[in-house]
Amino acid sequence: MTRTQTPAALAITRRLRRLRRTPTLRALVRETRLSADMFMLPLFVCEGEGVRREVPSMPGVFNLSVDEAVKEAAAAKADGVPAVILFGIPTEKDDVGSTAADPEAPVQTAVRALKREVPGLLVMTDVCLCEYTSHGDCGIVDGDEILNDVTVRHLVQAALSHAVAGADFVAPSDMMDGRVGAIRTALDEHGFQQIGIVSYAAKYCSGFYGPFREAADSTPQFGDRRSHQMDPANVAEALREVEIDIAEGADIVMVKPAVPYLDVLAKVKERFGQPTAAYHVSGEYSMIKAAAERGWIDEPRVMMETLISIRRAGADMILTYYAREAARAL
Repeated sequence: MTRTQTPAALAITRRLRRLRRTPTLRALVRETRLSADMFMLPLFVCEGEGVRREVPSMPGVFNLSVDEAVKEAAAAKADGVPAVILFGIPTEKDDVGSTAADPEAPVQTAVRALKREVPGLLVMTDVCLCEYTSHGDCGIVDGDEILNDVTVRHLVQAALSHAVAGADFVAPSDMMDGRVGAIRTALDEHGFQQIGIVSYAAKYCSGFYGPFREAADSTPQFGDRRSHQMDPANVAEALREVEIDIAEGADIVMVKPAVPYLDVLAKVKERFGQPTAAYHVSGEYSMIKAAAERGWIDEPRVMMETLISIRRAGADMILTYYAREAARAL
């Protein structure tokens, strides 16, 4: 018997490899598909003009002045990316993050510029105090404690200022209890019923945020964020967080980080069936970049495999610093 012959006793009736033989066949039976319109590009907006300052730990990611953010967003839209989310980097900070609600702060200024100069772009804004406080924490502190309800009142004012500027969605990322309901009530009372809320509903206290904190200058000066961000060991708690935020008025719920919490993402999508986002965070991005720079991995291939895994787990939309590169690859 030659090597190419199969004995009758070992006859194979189902050959799954038949559908893997060519690129056309593989595409025809592909179960999970990515498209550029699933991506949101995070942008770090700072003060000044003509500023395009690369973040050392995030190759290809920049702190951008408003004029440069407009250029980046327009280029992203031309690549097929339909949405951006803005993070502000003010020059002046204080212990209560007062510039978070300043109508002339970088985020609010960028929102107005983007809505004016990049028609059709969906503009989301991060709502948190960590980028604005001198101590780098996510809220108003009393000693070592973050005050929940006082912080929520400040977050409401920041969200309202984003809505006034023209944001399509506000995205509270602070993980304070009750902030989604408070923001929804305030938006409705001020005539912004059409403004949506993307809730960072299951945001874990993760070691993958380091490069972001460098980009946003938001490393806490004391303690950590375990009192409000989620314990990485918990899943049932994440489902409770998501359930509460939906009840309070969240239009989209988010799991963050993405790849280390794909199981959580899958459970959230299966349990609630709501529009679900995942944030492929800075550390996940930088790990791929660092390995690729050393020649250890094929960056475009690993990028796409990673994003496919997030989509496969149930994400309807993906926030990723790879948005433009992935969109061009698709």
